[in-house]
Amino acid sequence: MSWWGGDSRHQATQEALKVCGDKHGHSISPEFTGWSGHFEKLTTQIAGRTEADIMQVNWPWLSIYSADGTGLADLKELSDKIDLSNWDEAQIEAGSMKGKLNGLPVSTTGRLFVFNETAWEKAGLDLPKTWDDLIAAGPVFAEKLGEDHYPFEAAGLDAALVVTLYGTQKTGKPLIDPDTNEIAWSMDELTEAITFYKSLVDNHVIPSWKAVAAAGNVPLHEKPEWSDGRIAGTYQWDSTYFKISDPLQDGQNLVYTDLLSQEGQKTPGIYRKASMVFSISANSEKKEAAAEILNCLLNEPEGVAALGSTRGVPASKTAREQLLEVNAIDAIQTEAQDRVINAKGPGIHPMMEFPDVRSAMQDNLELFAYGEIDAETAAEEMIYAINEALDDIKS
Repeated sequence: MSWWGGDSRHQATQEALKVCGDKHGHSISPEFTGWSGHFEKLTTQIAGRTEADIMQVNWPWLSIYSADGTGLADLKELSDKIDLSNWDEAQIEAGSMKGKLNGLPVSTTGRLFVFNETAWEKAGLDLPKTWDDLIAAGPVFAEKLGEDHYPFEAAGLDAALVVTLYGTQKTGKPLIDPDTNEIAWSMDELTEAITFYKSLVDNHVIPSWKAVAAAGNVPLHEKPEWSDGRIAGTYQWDSTYFKISDPLQDGQNLVYTDLLSQEGQKTPGIYRKASMVFSISANSEKKEAAAEILNCLLNEPEGVAALGSTRGVPASKTAREQLLEVNAIDAIQTEAQDRVINAKGPGIHPMMEFPDVRSAMQDNLELFAYGEIDAETAAEEMIYAINEALDDIKS
């Protein structure tokens, strides 16, 4: 088995492989590295057919290693060894390429709204349920609390994902269709989503991109205005809860809410993905044994106890329940995870996680935010750059 991680993950995984190997009568050789260089190493191994039987794979890499679903083993064919009932349909779909289950999600993460309840109460407002509620709160924060108080924040990747969420809700479609590898939005639909971002700035909902840049583009959790409640909301991965909650001053309280909605929306638009998956090599001569070990790691008490939460809140229902019973994961982590898993939305294309696509979104949105191009030009440039990235994987 091969994987990347830090010392705690390495130690836990080796222990899990030992107990699972002892249980099922197999000997498993560990191959582990840090994150840096792991993609290149794994890619070289797969190209040379020297990869491990079991692999920890970053979710977006599935589209590289198994674009047609045949580059990695189809785990559905090993369902007599792996209890797939611990994952729901959306999670199974997330690990599938062309209908083949190429990777089982080890943990699932998604973008959620989290608000500083203390700051909203101070402004005399209930927490928002719709985008209109959020927009209406901007002037209230400025009037009641001061011009340096905002109900929300979004710049860089956060801003790009807010644009993506708004457009997905409105159209009912993902920006990139995972089934066709084509952009699913029209130019007008993308332009409207980009323009929505400007409405947040104009209504004092979020600090402008320029203001954020002038302050040094400091990460949210390092900003004093986040710690003291002057920024009172954000749209973040559920897995970052403690990173953004730990810096808060005493008396500040964060709460998750359902995704904000808009009138006439066609989907809540959850942006959900597998943070990583476990895969089995298509070239493995020991697929049945590998499947037994994989199931032990993710579903059986011995493997689950050994791995703990070293890869986040487990996606497997059985594993999650086991760790909750012994207080190995915090209740608010599972609350957030339940919101992610239960929310609805179209499938996310792995290319949404690739640097070229993210740069296409962020760079052109930044130019728009600075007033250097209009929304139509930003949409046109985004579509052109994303299509170039998609052409690379098609070829």
